[in-house]
Amino acid sequence: MFKIALFITSLFVFSQFEIDEKGKQYIDCYEYLITSFDKEVGDVIKSNEFVNNDCSNHNFGIGYQDVWIKLSMAKFMDFDDPLLVLSTSSIDFVDIYSIQNDEIISIKNGGRLETSKIEGIKTHRMLFSFSTKDLTADYMLVKLRNTDKKIFRTYLIEKDEFSSEENLENILFGLISGVFLGLFFYNFFLYLSVKDKIYLVYVLHTALVWMAQASILGYTQFLVWPDWDWMNSRSIVIFSSAVSIVGIWFLRIFLMTKKYVVKLDVGFKIIYGVYTFILINAFLISITLSYQVLLVTQSIVVLYVLFVAASVLRKGFRPARYYLLAWSVFMVGIFLFVFSEMGIIPTNDLTAYIMPFGSALEVVLLSFALADKINILKKEKEEEQIRRLEVLAENENLIREQNTILEKKVKLRTDELENALRNLQETQSQLVNQEKMASLGQLTAGIAHEINNPINFVSSNISPLKRDIADIMEVVDFYRKNANEQFPEALKKEAAQLEEDLELDYVLEEVEQLLKGMDDGAKRTVDIVKGLRLFSRVDEQDVKKVDLHDGINSTIILLNSSMPTKIRIVREFGELPLVECLAGKINQVFMNIINNAIHALSDQIEENKDPKITIRTKATLDSVLVQIEDNGPGMPESVKNKIFEPFFTTKAVGKGTGLGLSIVYSIIENHHGTLEVNSEIGVGTTFSINLPINQSSQKNEE
Repeated sequence: MFKIALFITSLFVFSQFEIDEKGKQYIDCYEYLITSFDKEVGDVIKSNEFVNNDCSNHNFGIGYQDVWIKLSMAKFMDFDDPLLVLSTSSIDFVDIYSIQNDEIISIKNGGRLETSKIEGIKTHRMLFSFSTKDLTADYMLVKLRNTDKKIFRTYLIEKDEFSSEENLENILFGLISGVFLGLFFYNFFLYLSVKDKIYLVYVLHTALVWMAQASILGYTQFLVWPDWDWMNSRSIVIFSSAVSIVGIWFLRIFLMTKKYVVKLDVGFKIIYGVYTFILINAFLISITLSYQVLLVTQSIVVLYVLFVAASVLRKGFRPARYYLLAWSVFMVGIFLFVFSEMGIIPTNDLTAYIMPFGSALEVVLLSFALADKINILKKEKEEEQIRRLEVLAENENLIREQNTILEKKVKLRTDELENALRNLQETQSQLVNQEKMASLGQLTAGIAHEINNPINFVSSNISPLKRDIADIMEVVDFYRKNANEQFPEALKKEAAQLEEDLELDYVLEEVEQLLKGMDDGAKRTVDIVKGLRLFSRVDEQDVKKVDLHDGINSTIILLNSSMPTKIRIVREFGELPLVECLAGKINQVFMNIINNAIHALSDQIEENKDPKITIRTKATLDSVLVQIEDNGPGMPESVKNKIFEPFFTTKAVGKGTGLGLSIVYSIIENHHGTLEVNSEIGVGTTFSINLPINQSSQKNEE
């Protein structure tokens, strides 16, 4: 954009040079006279106090005075239809008198407060055309009356060539306006998107800069308010002051002066006060005084702003770079413009147009500065986010480490609590088990003892009874044998009739069967009593070598009464050595597991065609394996994982305590064995009990 602006400036200068070659002639040499407002034109014509401007002085200062310019007609003679064009459009009143023989032959009026139009030409410039009579004058007397600056720089050009001059300037102004308009809407849409106040201030600054430059060039009085004389005379001061106020506002936000240069930021409040005075004075009192103060203030402010921006940059705020560049360009334009307005340097096309181009470049560079600031802030934000992510990662690692430590402590504490709970549950189940087994053992032992006496009496009398009946049968056989020989026929018939009535043969057979049944019943009762004694083992609290098959058989005998007849017991016993254990406890294990298998089969007795419980035993090198398998419904995984927990049961309320398998697990664990369960839905369940043959060796290993 900077290169484009330089190209446009070069194009403008080059074009000016080309017009000069074609016939544009500046009137640089003339005489002038400065008088008060009350000086009459007749007195001026007769005055001998005119001073030569040395062909270089075109600025006559600021004040409440009239400036009279005496133009020679020599250059007018080179044109057929000349136009007198004033380079500045900020003169309030311009009166041109054609003087011949010290007499006024014609008067032309113009200025920004005086409407003057030339037929066929629409322009923001101050133009004056002359008739043939006017060109016969001895000289032209030009009167300038203005409330602010009085700069007289003018040139002559053919009327038909002025259009190309005007079109070029309009194109240049259009290009500058296009730049302003593009930046205005672009940043206005950015403001609507991001809602950042700095964009709104920049948009306002851009609009005011355009208004100020358009007022200086005369385009506002030509395009915006052509008939508003009050604004035409004050627009340069009003908009220049407003631009400065908004520009400082933008600077304070953009450079964050309250943060980086607190003391220097206070100076801007003083500057605000000065510009406020300029505006109030321009509105209410004297526009001339406002313009004088504005020029002095602008010169001071541009230097102060440059110093503040450099100070902020030294503080390390990188976006100040572009701002310094933009302000430096603008400052050059300000100084050249102010110095030319004050008459310090000559007034020419460069000083006349440097402000619009400098302002355009400033606005463009400020836009770059905004973009650069956004990029820097974005980068800083990304870096800040990276730093935050790093901090978060460190915190996360720290939290993870703390969590790991905490988890270890929690796990350690949980293990302690679980061990305590397990010990408590085992103690509780052991207490319940001991109490239950003690009561059951005492009951079983009592029943066995009470039954044992009468059964012993019955069992011991069966053999004598058999011998006595055999003796009686020998007597009966003797009588029957001798009756045929010794009894008369009548007695034989009577005896035969008696045998027939008594059904002696049947009675003898029945007696034999009754004796056999009594013998079998007595033996079975003895077996039951023996099973009760083996199961309870109340009197055996020490580890002894026992035959596990006896314990399994006695358990099956005791459960016969509660087992449906449809359930088959299949024994697949292997050769087992005597196993060291607490027989009563191990019998309780068999009792609980077989009883659970009976219940599982009984629940679906009608659906199972061949319900059976298979008991397998086999010996290994130093242990024995007992497997109790049923072909019942099986258990789901959720039930299987909880069956050894105390008080867990799937039976109805009142039909199970949930302690059976928990006690079984504790008994096997206390015997240093293992208990595993495999179950499959619809197939059945298998409990595998592995017991060491010798408990003493197991203890030694521990």
